[in-house]
Amino acid sequence: MEIRNAANPKDVKNYDTDRLREEFHISKLFTKDNIRMVYSHIDRIITAGLMPVYQELKLEGGKELASDYFLERREMGCINVGGKGIVTVDGTEYEMNPRDGIYIGMGNKEISFKSVNAEDPAKFYVSSCPAHATYPIVKIDITKAKKVPCGSVDDCNKRVINQYIHPEVIKSCQLAMGLTQLEVGSNWNTMPSHTHDRRMEVYMYLDMGENDAVFHMMGEPNETRHIIMHNEEAVISPSWSIHSGVGTKNYSFIWAMCGENQEFTDMDHIETKDLR
Repeated sequence: MEIRNAANPKDVKNYDTDRLREEFHISKLFTKDNIRMVYSHIDRIITAGLMPVYQELKLEGGKELASDYFLERREMGCINVGGKGIVTVDGTEYEMNPRDGIYIGMGNKEISFKSVNAEDPAKFYVSSCPAHATYPIVKIDITKAKKVPCGSVDDCNKRVINQYIHPEVIKSCQLAMGLTQLEVGSNWNTMPSHTHDRRMEVYMYLDMGENDAVFHMMGEPNETRHIIMHNEEAVISPSWSIHSGVGTKNYSFIWAMCGENQEFTDMDHIETKDLR
């Protein structure tokens, strides 16, 4: 598990490209029979990628979590972005087709992941944050996610937000998670920009070609920076930072939020003309 500390905006404005990527960018999320895990002290979110091919992979506790098992004091969400797989929670198997999601509450002990076909392995993208109460396990396939169409062709941001873990879909302590899909011809996300001081967010970009990129905008509204993102890479966004992006073509991204509340209207909007 890689540990990353919180970042002060007064310091971040002095970071060069390499330092920005070192602090906020997460690469190589999916490698064969491996768990890639980053623990951020920004609201203590864990971002992980698991790609079981020939082996079954297990989430475990340990020194970094000071826990006997992974979800002793945590909750988690998972979306499968690869081939068909299976998540097993305390002996119960959940089939995970491409784009299926699952919420697993605090207190579940044995959590493992495997692929159905090694030639087309599952890719499990996991977000986890601290929890104070236990809520039931819920499997959410993409057809059951709440779909929120928004944006327009004129603004180059016509998209559908699929809400998987959300107060209007299922109960969780503080985790929220979903998948946004941009339509062909649209390439902007989260524009006009906003911040939400009581929640941080992580984006994982996907459905991109080998030579495509998203220019992910971050930083304070008057001190913006960018990080170049490629397929199946994630970026950590502190609560004080904007989190917008523009791609070389349309793409999708998984968003995960945690923090003090789940009020989605609790945000500070920024006029585009005021960005610097």
